[in-house]
Amino acid sequence: MSFRSLKLSLITIIVTAIFVSSTCCAANTIVKTTTAAEGSVLTGIDVLKRDGFKQLEGQKVGLITNQTGNSRLGVSNIQLLHNAANVNLLAIFSPEHGLFGKLDVPLIEDSKDTTTGIRVFSLYGSTRRPTADMLNGIDTLVFDIQDIGTRFYTYISTMGEAMQAAAENHVRFVVLDRPNPINGITVSGPVLDEGRESFVGFHRLPVRHGMTIGELALMFKAELSLDLELEIIPLEGWHRTDYFDRTGLQWINPSPNMRNLDEAILYPGIGLLETTNLSVGRGTETPFELFGAPWLEGELLSRELNGLNLPGVSFSPLQFTPGSSKFEGQLCSGVSIAITDRKQYDSIRTGLEIALNLRRLYPQIWEIDAYDRLLGNKTVLDAIKSGLPYSDITGIYRDELAEFIQRRSQILIYE
Repeated sequence: MSFRSLKLSLITIIVTAIFVSSTCCAANTIVKTTTAAEGSVLTGIDVLKRDGFKQLEGQKVGLITNQTGNSRLGVSNIQLLHNAANVNLLAIFSPEHGLFGKLDVPLIEDSKDTTTGIRVFSLYGSTRRPTADMLNGIDTLVFDIQDIGTRFYTYISTMGEAMQAAAENHVRFVVLDRPNPINGITVSGPVLDEGRESFVGFHRLPVRHGMTIGELALMFKAELSLDLELEIIPLEGWHRTDYFDRTGLQWINPSPNMRNLDEAILYPGIGLLETTNLSVGRGTETPFELFGAPWLEGELLSRELNGLNLPGVSFSPLQFTPGSSKFEGQLCSGVSIAITDRKQYDSIRTGLEIALNLRRLYPQIWEIDAYDRLLGNKTVLDAIKSGLPYSDITGIYRDELAEFIQRRSQILIYE
């Protein structure tokens, strides 16, 4: 990075801190030091380790993490914090899919980390927010989980719930930032309707928000007016245009069915379908790279979708039998999705065009009302039901998306 770029980056961070401090009850801290070389991104845990864990000096720490919380060299954050002489790691908290990211079940129990003997509190069990008892004796909650850049991926909900608990219990909150793997530039899709917040829609974001977890934490604090001491330990060497494969970091499946970068890029559009009576490939080798059902005609739908000439993507018919999850053991006819040019590919447009074609071809079979659970926008759902073209549908949420982009612009940390 040039001196001028570094200077602008520092200015951006200072302005961000000033803005958020002026809208919140407690100040934020964002400390950026040196910059990593191109293709050698340092995550928050790498920066923390390099700086001798000084940001957690003398603190009694609770760590919210899972299997993605590794350093650049592949060492777990649990081990690093446990071994740090100046940090007292008291408790671990795990999100959906558990501490090792392998559980695809509706309820996860508390456990113990076998390496350190530290208790692991599940935030996907009887509670999804740390309780006062869980936080007893903790000075600082640290959040370090890899997100994938989509509103309904629940790790950001876990972070938001934990931030609220920290504010209520006067516990400091530190985010060890990580890249948005599908880039930090693209912002698209309907914005969640006001009043429809849930665990699959924690905050009023569009489907694809284009932010890192650290930036989202700043937004949550500001817009929810949290009286919270918040510190972001930023990435070094990451640029907003970067996809995950430009970072030099190792891909670790953030959840059982998120197995590569292409699936993460497809997820904002294809993931919307999974609350309906369709399989999105769970129980196959390529989840989110295909979808189908026993009642679907894959050849017909592939032909219709290819006829739209959507940029950066192609469709082909296939048959598959899920080994688990929806339609387990049943032969499904469906569509395989291949990204041909990710710079042109539009995940939201592709997802909405698929929904429009499903509505047109299978108006009595496809369970469209269930589509709104993750879409979270009733006006857009009604437009799909009415068969409005995609160009008209984008006009419905254009103003809300522009308003979000304005809110977002005052929060961003990175160039």
